Amino acid sequence: MVKHEKNSDSSPDSEFARRQPYGESYDPDIAHPSARYDDDLHVECPSHTTEAKLVRKIDLRVMPFLCILYLLAFLDRVNIANAAVFGLKRDLKLDGKNVQYNTALTIFFVPYIIFEIPSNILLKRLRPHVWLSACMFLFGLVTVCQGLVQNYSGLLTTRFFLGFFETGMFPGCFYLIGMWYKRSEAQRRYTFFFSSTTLAGAFGGLLASAIGKMNGMRGYKGWRWIFILEGVLTCVVAFTFFFLLPDFPEEAKWLNEEERVYVQARLRADQGRSAAERRIGIRDVGRIFKDFKIFVGGFMYFGLIVPAYGYAFFAPGIIQTFGYSQIQTQLHSVPPWAAAFGFAMLIATFSDFFRHRFLFTLIPIAVSIAGFAILITVHHNHHVQYAALFLVTMGTYSAMPVIVCWFNMNLGGHHRRSVGSAWQVGFGNVGGIIATYAFLQKDAPNYKPGYSICIAFCCLSAASCCVYAATVWTQNRNRERAPRDLGLTEFEKTEKGDMNPEYRYLL
Repeated sequence: MVKHEKNSDSSPDSEFARRQPYGESYDPDIAHPSARYDDDLHVECPSHTTEAKLVRKIDLRVMPFLCILYLLAFLDRVNIANAAVFGLKRDLKLDGKNVQYNTALTIFFVPYIIFEIPSNILLKRLRPHVWLSACMFLFGLVTVCQGLVQNYSGLLTTRFFLGFFETGMFPGCFYLIGMWYKRSEAQRRYTFFFSSTTLAGAFGGLLASAIGKMNGMRGYKGWRWIFILEGVLTCVVAFTFFFLLPDFPEEAKWLNEEERVYVQARLRADQGRSAAERRIGIRDVGRIFKDFKIFVGGFMYFGLIVPAYGYAFFAPGIIQTFGYSQIQTQLHSVPPWAAAFGFAMLIATFSDFFRHRFLFTLIPIAVSIAGFAILITVHHNHHVQYAALFLVTMGTYSAMPVIVCWFNMNLGGHHRRSVGSAWQVGFGNVGGIIATYAFLQKDAPNYKPGYSICIAFCCLSAASCCVYAATVWTQNRNRERAPRDLGLTEFEKTEKGDMNPEYRYLL
């Protein structure tokens, strides 16, 4: 229940001044223990339900659709790795010495990075179900076209437009999840959503092993059928998702009026005003980038993108060097992804239980580094090398959702979160360009340069997490020592978001 009782003898600031010291009174579930953003927060949970039941209802109407959407987006993005095992490079006459295959991977990230922030702005203006489903249909169509290309130029063109239409999927979905859940509820939801990537990797390997047997059917090679069938699946799902994808809480038709009012009230108590109440302008973007933490958040994610995409794009090729056939390679790519999903959910559960993020970024990163360390030193024991791939996926894909959730949910105010989340993902995906050139054909089968690069960027991410943790801890401490009453209006507090002196960051 979200409720604030008035006391004519005390103000919010004087009430907070009487609380215990910082170390004992800090509550990461709300922006500030005594913050009151609106006078209309005297809203009790509707009598016909409870808060727990309402959250479960939101889970069923929000999370499955966003997870399926991103699963298909990631599948269409990385299925080129499965296609390469079935002869894409040979049939399109891609020159390994001139790294044409690597360039085809790289060009995806050019529009994907550039249009992250504009996409989130359009998401707010066009409504999520319209923007996300439209982009989904278009990148599905491009995937089909990718299965019909006849040369290197055609592959470059389709990869470019695939990146263009996928640009809004990840930051848009992350932003939308943040508009439905309180900070204390977010980590497991973010991790479950992000783990769509691991499920896509596992699902992609299984699909590729089955579709690859269609080689020669109707004159098409197996790798072409991978693109065509997976692209058609995406287009069909996109059409249905136009009617199923959720919008912002105040626009949800599957909630009655009482439920909408209550959902908005509990979120305002935790985060600030509703996402749809104000548009984002150029000045907002400029003010947001004056905050040092925005750049640190980008490097936190950037450091893990390199090993993440390094694995996603090149794992089937690495596994094939262990001596497996084409079908066996696809099947052996599945278990590491499945293990990553389980480990990520375990990390998220503990992170939410302890209401802590920092240590739960460093532990998985250490696991990932251990995996790469094994791969860089062991070259003649395929069982050990295969086991190391489990550590790489489990560590990398468990740390990433914690990092993104930690950073995004610490951004108060929805204009700051919208731009900040898009920036983190957009800048972070520059690492995807590095990843595409980390594993070159000339370095096979040991790939020492690639593994070394991945270790270095894991260390960069860990260092950035340490800097971010030290920064938010210091700012929390300084705000506790600063004067309480700065004369800010409720509107000014909301506009400042997490820059509001009453805001407290989650460590």
